[in-house]
Amino acid sequence: MRHGVDLFATLQQIVRRAMAIAPRAPRGSLLLCEGNRLVYRALEGFDAFARQGVNLPTDAGLATGGGPRAAPEAASGMCVVSAHAWYEAHLPLAIAAEGAVPAGAGVLVAPVVVRGAPAGYLALEQATLEPPQGERRVMLEVFLDAAGAALERHKLYDEKARLAQEIRLLEQVLNAVGTTVEPDHLLDTLAHGIKSVQIDQQWASVELWLVEDAGGGEGAVAASGELSARVFRAGRSAPMTYFHTLRDGAVDAARGLGISVDFRLGPPGGPGGQREILEDGIRRGVDGIIIAPGAPEEAEEGFRRAAEAGIPVIVVDTPPVPGSRAPLYIGTDNVAAGRLAGEVMRRLLPSGGVVAPQRPTKDAINTRERIEGFCAAMEGAEFTVLPPHEDSEHDQELGTELARAALQRRPDIAGAFGVAVGGGPAWGRAAREIGRGGEIKIVAFDLFSATVALLRRGAIHATIVQREYDMGYRAAEIVHRMITRGVEPTLAELPASRIIHTGVDCVTLEHTPWSTTLSDHLALDAARRVASRRVECDAAGRPDAAGRPIEVLLIGVAARREPVVEERVSFSPRSLVGRVLDAGRPLVIDPAGHGGREDASLLRRHAGARALVGVPLRARGSVVGVLVLSSEREDACGSDDVPFLERVAGTAAVAIENARLFSRISERTIELERSNQLQESMLRTIHELSSPVVPIADGILVMPVVGTMDAQRSSRFIESLLKEIHEHDAQVVLIDVTGMAVVDATAANQLVRAAQAAALLGAEAVLVGVTAGAAQMMVAQGLDVGAMVTHVDLARGFRYALAKTGGRILYQR
Repeated sequence: MRHGVDLFATLQQIVRRAMAIAPRAPRGSLLLCEGNRLVYRALEGFDAFARQGVNLPTDAGLATGGGPRAAPEAASGMCVVSAHAWYEAHLPLAIAAEGAVPAGAGVLVAPVVVRGAPAGYLALEQATLEPPQGERRVMLEVFLDAAGAALERHKLYDEKARLAQEIRLLEQVLNAVGTTVEPDHLLDTLAHGIKSVQIDQQWASVELWLVEDAGGGEGAVAASGELSARVFRAGRSAPMTYFHTLRDGAVDAARGLGISVDFRLGPPGGPGGQREILEDGIRRGVDGIIIAPGAPEEAEEGFRRAAEAGIPVIVVDTPPVPGSRAPLYIGTDNVAAGRLAGEVMRRLLPSGGVVAPQRPTKDAINTRERIEGFCAAMEGAEFTVLPPHEDSEHDQELGTELARAALQRRPDIAGAFGVAVGGGPAWGRAAREIGRGGEIKIVAFDLFSATVALLRRGAIHATIVQREYDMGYRAAEIVHRMITRGVEPTLAELPASRIIHTGVDCVTLEHTPWSTTLSDHLALDAARRVASRRVECDAAGRPDAAGRPIEVLLIGVAARREPVVEERVSFSPRSLVGRVLDAGRPLVIDPAGHGGREDASLLRRHAGARALVGVPLRARGSVVGVLVLSSEREDACGSDDVPFLERVAGTAAVAIENARLFSRISERTIELERSNQLQESMLRTIHELSSPVVPIADGILVMPVVGTMDAQRSSRFIESLLKEIHEHDAQVVLIDVTGMAVVDATAANQLVRAAQAAALLGAEAVLVGVTAGAAQMMVAQGLDVGAMVTHVDLARGFRYALAKTGGRILYQR
């Protein structure tokens, strides 16, 4: 086995050696068990297929009675069956392409045992129906043991990867607990995470049913007797999670720095594109910008405008053009990464061959550099690297179609390089569809759910994984330093090249001296993120020098994908969803044999399904919805699969409830803020009305006091008093306390302070409106208003003030 990376090559070699044992077998194959079906992993001697341009099949049909349909007894040991019956049941194209099977010919079928049970079958054509004897039988058993060891090793690494992928999925969902995750984004994570963990289940659809509140609580029954739910159906194509991972790194760093990250995705150009998002950020005056430019040349004008506005820009993922106004690039050394991919390809194809690359667009600098490095690694060996073709900006379906067409047009293609995130899965899916899964040596780039699944299936042999989380984390840290300390001082501490390379990892399913296992990579990645999120934050929401919260705009590239479909659905309490809600436990059914109990609408939604699975979303003791999965395979969900789906659904339910709680808190916070603003406005009005300053004559002011006089109001009262004395050059201020609720010790002290402050500006404060009851209380409490002149009412106080200022009353009735 080639360092454990190429299971197909190992199995193919075993078939060839088994065929060479005398008497030599003209044709041979190896079938593996996937659920209750058999799939071909190696076919040797069927040359007519290639001559006639016929694609070798992958599906070898059902296994019955524990063994192949044409040889169920093979599950118990070696047996020989009619060659015609074997090919008719498992490879009918062989009869059509190769001609009639020789009369009396047989097929030796032998189980490949892993952990005491058949994991696959070796099938060798022979001239007779005689079972192998003696040395030939011993040699075949040696090869069967070798195949079993290879499959067991692969299974062990696959189980480790499955466990690591499950932990990664739960970690991703749990991370949403601290956010206001939207149901469609959550479903994307769930659907494609489940498919990458349970790669053999072949889920045709994944839906999230959130029960509507019909006024009588969650799941209230309408007058018609039906229930209502918001249903989210995941798209078939997996989302490109690359930029969301980059965002996670930036957000985790921002959490400890006290800055907010505004994450936006847009195509490189056109309406709603990156240029518009960049211009909007500059116009809004964000503090910093982090961008992965889809079209670096077109982004330069925005970089110039940002620099003129004093907004630091950091470029990530895709390098800027030479001489860029962006002061820093954080990302992958793409030439070195491409060279690493080429070195891996040389290990997979030591004898050379034709290799085909696929990239999203010819305009991206990063993919051009990767191909440059890849071709450089191919020099000096027997390789022909075909011109790369474009998959039209990460269009996954188009990418698969182009890859399939290339493989059909050039049957001599031995290796393929997926230059960006969608390229590897496109080659892997196309190779499996034409029956060459595992035979075509595929090196992918990046890692998302489809890549994980195809690595585990052996259709992708290795992938070069960027550290986009680190890109986002470092970019947020450095842009924060640029904002708070200045761009030039920050750059002075960084490499003179103004480039920070974050590195890459070569990931394979199994261990090699030159790669990291998929399980180890996933586990380390999850641990690193959890450790980053544990950083204590004492600066959350910390403002900048101008008193505003620091805001950083993060711009990624939007990939074309099939969106999540949302709709409102009424359903019967007797339907699968209704019964799961009622029982609060998972339910697995076969719609075809359900006897009409399932409601018609659900049957129409999942036409052709042979397995429907409903898993309750339980949080805080109640069921808030149902996770519904369907498959065309009757055995898609076994008893071992249900606990995993329950764990995923339970974690998702917590995220959903948390998002609802966040929403309610946000709505309540907005209401309280509005109420507080109204209250503050009313208080300001009351304070302004309760202590107005009225000039009533030359040098005389009247300041009525209404309500109570506390320390806070006293400060405003004195401030207003001194301001008006200064503006009106007042000599006497009549403080009218007629409207005060009570004149206690606190109020008396505040009034004395006001009089002392007025005296410092040369004005005399006169206390008027002291009632008999107030005077009696002040005497009883021993209150002293100092040297303040007092009068019983405003009229007497006014006469006193006139006398002090030299004025007189011209008319008095």
